[in-house]
Amino acid sequence: PTRTVTAGPVKFGSEHPIVRQTMGTTSTRDVRGTIEQVMRCADVGFDLVRITVVGMKEAQACHEIREGLFKKGYDIPLCADMHFQPAVAIKTAEAVEKIRINPGNFADGRKQDEDEVSFDSEEDFLKPRDDIVEAFAPLVLKCKELNRAMRIGTNHGSLAARILSFYGDSPRGMVESALEFADVCRMLDYHNFVFSMKASNPVVMIQGYRLLAAEMYRLGWDYPLHLGVTEAGEGEDGRMKSAIGIGTLLGDGLGDTIRVSLTEDPEFEYGPCNRLAELAGNELGADARTRQAAVPAFVDGRDVTTFDRRRGVLPEQRDGDSLDYRGLLHRD
Repeated sequence: PTRTVTAGPVKFGSEHPIVRQTMGTTSTRDVRGTIEQVMRCADVGFDLVRITVVGMKEAQACHEIREGLFKKGYDIPLCADMHFQPAVAIKTAEAVEKIRINPGNFADGRKQDEDEVSFDSEEDFLKPRDDIVEAFAPLVLKCKELNRAMRIGTNHGSLAARILSFYGDSPRGMVESALEFADVCRMLDYHNFVFSMKASNPVVMIQGYRLLAAEMYRLGWDYPLHLGVTEAGEGEDGRMKSAIGIGTLLGDGLGDTIRVSLTEDPEFEYGPCNRLAELAGNELGADARTRQAAVPAFVDGRDVTTFDRRRGVLPEQRDGDSLDYRGLLHRD
């Protein structure tokens, strides 16, 4: 079970229905256009909408958007997607109900190649954490003061050079990156946050979430999880990638809020998003619990702490074969 996290009128956690969310595609500076799109998303059934904030102009627009929605009778929570600029995040937190930060670029916006960053020891690796606390703590305190929610959202494609140099491009690096920021939240007695471990590859995404869940069990933490596959695409491909990634984790019993990321207008994300939420909700019913109770006890021997690429054996051409199998699969 996970604890309850609150974003305005919406609650995340195992005691509440799965929260269905999407992300707006309008420029946040376009206040009127963003308000109209958020209203359409709310009308089709979404519980929360995320919008992008890249600078102080967007932060100011968030205030106008939030006020405009209230005037039209819409209290759907807004989540601001923040990158690079802690000062802008603090300003934005005054307007919206939730802040999403990316540990890969929030505290240190400098572009560095992982080959340029090296550490002789774990002690050297840990030294920059003081800079993370200095940059991140003011936002945590602001969210705590205003009772704002936060998502610590690691992205496989934008890990910090420091993390890449120490852990490599791996699910372990994704998890450790998020835990560093969560440690700051806990140090300041702020617990109104959720985690996400997104990747465009569903296999990497699944591995990241399972590893995070294992780490939280080990630490005795119970924070909710936001599930999603980054840049899943459009049409059938995007829907299948999201179904594979999100559906697998929901089947594991993980996940409190979901977003199906499609390169389409956000309203079209609701169908597959809602269907996944319905399927997961069905597993909590009395009939499902009876079926689950009938399953014989077993020990889950899956290793969630390592990740290896699967390898297969390609068909070989043998004497006497009537067909040439060598061209069926690419050998690289």
